[in-house]
Amino acid sequence: MNNLTTAPAFLSEDFLLQTETARRLYHDYARSMPIMDYHCHLPPDQIAANKQFENMTQLWLYGDHYKWRAMRTNGVDEQYCTGSASDWQKFEKWAETVPYTLRNPLYHWTHLELRNPFGVNDVLNPETARSIYDSCNEQLPQFTAQRLLKHFDVRVVCTTDDPTDSLEHHRTIASQPFGVRILPTFRPDKAMAVEDPVAFRAYVQKLGEVTNHDIRTLDGFLTALKSRHDYFAEMGCRLSDHGLETLYAEPYQENEIKIIFNNLLPNWQQGLDVISPLDERKFKSFMLQQFAEWDHEKGWTQQFHLGALRNNNRRRLRELGADTGWDSIGDFPQAVALSRFLGGLDDQNKLTKTILYNLNPADNEVIATMIGNFNDGSVRGKIQFGSGWWFLDQKDGMEKQINALSNMGLISTFVGMLTDSRSFVSYSRHEYFRRILCNLFGNDIENGELPNDVDWVGQIIQDICYRNAERYFGFDQ
Repeated sequence: MNNLTTAPAFLSEDFLLQTETARRLYHDYARSMPIMDYHCHLPPDQIAANKQFENMTQLWLYGDHYKWRAMRTNGVDEQYCTGSASDWQKFEKWAETVPYTLRNPLYHWTHLELRNPFGVNDVLNPETARSIYDSCNEQLPQFTAQRLLKHFDVRVVCTTDDPTDSLEHHRTIASQPFGVRILPTFRPDKAMAVEDPVAFRAYVQKLGEVTNHDIRTLDGFLTALKSRHDYFAEMGCRLSDHGLETLYAEPYQENEIKIIFNNLLPNWQQGLDVISPLDERKFKSFMLQQFAEWDHEKGWTQQFHLGALRNNNRRRLRELGADTGWDSIGDFPQAVALSRFLGGLDDQNKLTKTILYNLNPADNEVIATMIGNFNDGSVRGKIQFGSGWWFLDQKDGMEKQINALSNMGLISTFVGMLTDSRSFVSYSRHEYFRRILCNLFGNDIENGELPNDVDWVGQIIQDICYRNAERYFGFDQ
């Protein structure tokens, strides 16, 4: 007797939805919600120019270090990742790798992105590579950068921008009858990066040139940065962002910070080339305090991406530069510095809305409990445990983040998913997140762990998918 059952079709309309209730929640409530992409790395110049991509490799593979890591692991030479191979050759090598990414989120993302927007339902492999490449390329004229955002019903995009950026492309976009709000985000990491004094001096000099300040003192440095913070606000910015191993909350005296700064920049070329770990922590703690106070004054939301151990492969960093796929999860202690930093701001009534993104799943419960310490009732969900990011924006990582937040906070106040991506087709990750979210709630209902009130649960899911973020960032006004 054959006891084998028929397996569900891969990537069907009910993909990841294991129960009838989950299917109702997704199809009737989550699926049609707009997208609020409040943190991403989309290039503003490409949006401003409404870039027309020449082929799928340019749209899909350029700059995608997720795919590069998989290809390298599968034995693909670097010339097909970041090197000189032709665009077709790079696509072909990715197609050869895809069948070996089973159970990696790349397998799901790849086929979701081919299905939407390109309508491709075939599995990508060496046999289908050419036909898929040609079919998608034929459709690219209708999928320019701006049209892709409209296709996915994206309402707001917050890019990630250095304080020295002119924001000229944001200004161009604002003058166009586009219909999607593209706003900058203030990312001042380089203004804190004193661990590399040579690069820091070059950055301070660039900041001075941009702001027309002759920066020789700490006060001059802060004045120049504050002028950029003000400029970003004039351009519609509502968020700041910081990519850190941990938060910094080292006790300091301001005169100590002035001495550190003066030692780094006495004559531009003759400053210290090495800074002590203690002085580095003090300087970063001071700068984070300044940024947090400025954000509070303007009512911005501050974001902290915590826990990445970056640039592990020094040889490849020298050859290819940063953000090319040599980073990993770090195991840094988080709780004490988080408590000191957030508590210090709260004690002064200067703690603005805050989102904490965690890269080490071992710290999920730490973050989920920490946010409850500073949710003071002034704003619904004021301190947020951000969605699983980078290595954790996959099914297992999302479920763990959702469960930790549900167990120790209020998932109903969660501002939901974002892309954190450089790709215009990565909005399929919102679909991925929504299916996972609906499946969790659907299972709870069918297990009798939640009431069978699909309409109410559906409204909560719609809030998480879009409305919470819309209200949280003030885009509902």
